[in-house]
Amino acid sequence: MTRYGAGRRPHPDAERPEAAAPPAHGPLPNGLGMVLAQAEAEAVEAVGGFAGGLYMRSREPQLLLLAVIAGLPSDMFRHWWRMHVNRPFPHSEAYRTGQPVYLGDAEEAMRRYPQLMAGLPFPFGSLYVPIRHGRETFGIIGVLRPATPGQPVDEADRRRIAAVAARLGAALAAMPTEEGRVEWNGDPLAVTLPSVSAPPVRFGSFDWDLEAGTVSGDDGWCAILGTRRERLPVTVEELAARIEPEDAYGLWSVAGQAASSDRPVTRRLRLQASDGRPHLVEISGQRAGPEGGVSRPHLTGFLVDLGAGPVVAESADRLPHGVCSVDRLGRVGYANRNAETLLGKPRSELIGRVLWEAVPWLGQVAYEDHYRSALLSPDPVHFLVPRQEGWLSVSLFSGYDGLTVTLSPGDRPAYAPGSVVAPGTGVGSPADRAVALYRPVALAIALTEAVTARQVSAVVTEELLPAFGGRQLAIYLLSERHLHLSWETGFPRGFLNRFDGVGLDAKLPGVETLTTGRPLFFESMQHLARAYPGIPLDAHVGARAFLPLIASGRPVGSCILGFDQPRGFSPEERTVLTALAGLIAQALERARRYDSEAALARGLQDGLLPHRLPVVDRLETVARYLPGTQGMDVGGDWYDVVETGSGLAIAIGDVQGHGVSAAATMGQLRSGVRALAVSGHSPEEVMTGTNRLLIDLDPGQFASCCYVMLDPETGRAQAVRAGHLQPLLRSPDGRTEVLDLPGGVVLGIDADASYPVAPLHLEPGAVLALFTDGLVEQPGIDIDIGIERLRRTLAEQGGAPLADTADHLLNEARQHTDRPDDIALLLASRWVHPPGAEERGEAADAP
Repeated sequence: MTRYGAGRRPHPDAERPEAAAPPAHGPLPNGLGMVLAQAEAEAVEAVGGFAGGLYMRSREPQLLLLAVIAGLPSDMFRHWWRMHVNRPFPHSEAYRTGQPVYLGDAEEAMRRYPQLMAGLPFPFGSLYVPIRHGRETFGIIGVLRPATPGQPVDEADRRRIAAVAARLGAALAAMPTEEGRVEWNGDPLAVTLPSVSAPPVRFGSFDWDLEAGTVSGDDGWCAILGTRRERLPVTVEELAARIEPEDAYGLWSVAGQAASSDRPVTRRLRLQASDGRPHLVEISGQRAGPEGGVSRPHLTGFLVDLGAGPVVAESADRLPHGVCSVDRLGRVGYANRNAETLLGKPRSELIGRVLWEAVPWLGQVAYEDHYRSALLSPDPVHFLVPRQEGWLSVSLFSGYDGLTVTLSPGDRPAYAPGSVVAPGTGVGSPADRAVALYRPVALAIALTEAVTARQVSAVVTEELLPAFGGRQLAIYLLSERHLHLSWETGFPRGFLNRFDGVGLDAKLPGVETLTTGRPLFFESMQHLARAYPGIPLDAHVGARAFLPLIASGRPVGSCILGFDQPRGFSPEERTVLTALAGLIAQALERARRYDSEAALARGLQDGLLPHRLPVVDRLETVARYLPGTQGMDVGGDWYDVVETGSGLAIAIGDVQGHGVSAAATMGQLRSGVRALAVSGHSPEEVMTGTNRLLIDLDPGQFASCCYVMLDPETGRAQAVRAGHLQPLLRSPDGRTEVLDLPGGVVLGIDADASYPVAPLHLEPGAVLALFTDGLVEQPGIDIDIGIERLRRTLAEQGGAPLADTADHLLNEARQHTDRPDDIALLLASRWVHPPGAEERGEAADAP
């Protein structure tokens, strides 16, 4: 089994004591950051990990943000800073389900989460545990560790990381916040993990009486030399026996120099103990005593056990190639003399800085996968880097505490002159070959989740540009023999507008690549200008790639990749880019069909909902409908207000599932409720009749419903529920409560189900709110928390107009671009003073 360095980080056999997490000091995010960072570091150590990440919920309900990244450089993993709760990743699953996910090795991870391994195709194991307290989920705590092929994560490690997550959950639940909930909305905090590879440096002080020939020391001095305190003082002869003879003579010489000097002097000497370990001795002393008097020869000093540090440094300086030691955050801790020469930087400009920032030409995006491979995998990584002085061969060797980087002059690669080294074109490590394949796989998997043209373009921006070090992207789509700009990023504002709507007869590279079906590559803007004289150029001087977007032989458009610097394109890169263009074209063609079908489906759904509510005396009603944004399927949420001979019937419901079937069932249920209400049936009869109707229409389909029959004159009402959420009621004095109405099972389950009726009274100025679960439900958060937030918001509205109240209740939901479920809201209020006619019976809002 392959492991890092000298082996897996040890952890105690016994469980750690259940110590509470430290309290937060100061306001968010400082206090929160401290608690999260400590918990992540503790989790990594508890299960023998080498790195980890802690995700927290954010103000965006569907988004987890990376709050802490431990043992890895933050910027190099920027692509994983944001995690959607519905994406097929173990982080998201652990958060959604509240259940931990344990992955022993890459094979298991690939089988269960192929998109994770497509983005990080390296052999590591991982653990993901939700951070929970009671029914509330705050985030997930994740740890990366060496793979254990064929071996599941053992029970002891599961208990250890679960205990860390539980303590953190309790600490977060007790943490006071101004917003009412703990969340993370900033960039991740990078945490350095403690080193385990080197023994601790030990210090000791001593006192040397030259006249008596004896030496005494403190506990540290005794521990280093291996003597007992009760045996002190020891003679010089005993001390000499504990060091090498030649070093002993050097020590006497240094002592003699210090003792014979008229001035205070300090001398240092490195000597070797009899066990071979190097020690540093610093001796201070003088012959003259206080006020010029002669004192007894007396020396004091320090003894330091250095481990192997200086020996390694001196040995590395003698090597013919460059050597750097880099910690897991990328910071240089040591560089030998040849590393200074090959990198063109003195040690003073390297030590303490991130390697790829101190040496920018080592920080190109094309090399990031190699660094990630070395940080996540125990396998050595090798690649070539071009310099003005020639090619440089770079090798990365990983360990728990960081990387050893070796540098040596390399031979020019065999591919196209001027090309930079792209992922997978290095000198042939297993990680290189994995990297060469993973970008197309990652893009293909990500494109399967993109259903709109905008989502496709965003995926290309996130996956394609970083893979090749690109900075600009433009996508043009073909419509009626003209290319129209659909997406752009990185280009000067307005520069591409002049090319929007160009015909297929224009002599432009973006047109020619589509009409010929051949990709076009230009190593610099000068090359582009020579090929297309007079073409407008932007301020960038870098390379350009023009890719045809063709799906199953049908032209879709063209894609432009821009680079900040001139560069070549190796044959492998050209092949991969051309293949990726085909994937993008297929996704865009699918997105076009989605846009058309989605517009048709939304139109159908819109036609099934009432666009204007009836206007009646003494009662005002307002409805709002907000469709979900994920997927093409329409939902089954509905509402209605019906005038009957007994008063005004107010109803809201939610059919299980999505799609045309759910929408059709929703339309039939709404018609059934309306027909039963107009016929004068009681609330209980309306509900039982609708239940039997649903069972007859579609066995196996079910729906929730809340129905209220209200007399506008008196405010008396009767309410009945079938598995639906409890309504909210705000009294005229502002007191707002969640009603406790009895109810029956959801519709469509039991033909003989009964639905009890509860009396209700709506005072003048009171507001009754009926809603569907899309308004209050968020992944990882108990629905009661969402209902309480809605109750507080309704209470804060005071005497605001009912339409403004409805808009305010939906305001937060409107801000979220990713809504997995539709939202229906229906408000009813009795007048205090008759409002204007324009305020009554407001049309439903279906943006």
